[in-house]
Amino acid sequence: MRGVLLMACAGPMQSWGTRSRFQERDTEREPTKSGVVGMLCAALGRDRSEPVGDLTALKMGVRVDREGVLRKDFQTAKDVIVASGKSWEDLISSRYYLADAAFLVGLEGDLATLRLLHAALAKPRWHLFLGRKSYLPSIPPFLGDGLLEGADLESALRSYPLLVPEGRTSVQEKGTASGGNYLRLRLVVESYSPTSESRKDQPVSFAEGGRVFHDRYLETSFINIESSNDAGGAACSSPS
Repeated sequence: MRGVLLMACAGPMQSWGTRSRFQERDTEREPTKSGVVGMLCAALGRDRSEPVGDLTALKMGVRVDREGVLRKDFQTAKDVIVASGKSWEDLISSRYYLADAAFLVGLEGDLATLRLLHAALAKPRWHLFLGRKSYLPSIPPFLGDGLLEGADLESALRSYPLLVPEGRTSVQEKGTASGGNYLRLRLVVESYSPTSESRKDQPVSFAEGGRVFHDRYLETSFINIESSNDAGGAACSSPS
């Protein structure tokens, strides 16, 4: 049997890099699959050397409840050995992150695996963080009602209540649809079409010295959330 697991990724700072090299540390505009799988491994207490095929087989989608603001932090590492190994110097690195962002992440697949992950998020073995170890979530990733038996990914992402108060969502635009007010949010869902946007964040191995990532394909769309006065009362309508 299949189902969907929903989890929250919200915090004052989070970073989801896919192209980080040397002194330049990037972030995507929403959680990456490699970052989410890493978080699930921490919840399970799974070592870097252990396989992750059961987790990467899950189809992933993200609803952007609050986009956040892209920021850059400068950090200095002192007494770094350069590539030649002959001298020491101080290096300044640029590290990008998202400030005050909130995402609803969904995973679709084998229900037994999702049950195991749901229980692990409720009582994680290791600390959970949002892309970097210093970026802690402001609300728990665990959602008590986030395990949905027999659901499909996109319907689950559309119908779940907003994670943040309506006034603090990532409103792309406001308008009316079917006689009611709505908010317009971004939805990014994994696709199996090679004509879609590609991102190298499908983890194969996290092992030290052998970190391997493959391409993953994504489809971006927008969904309409029925407007209400509180987060708990909001619901999604069909995408425009």
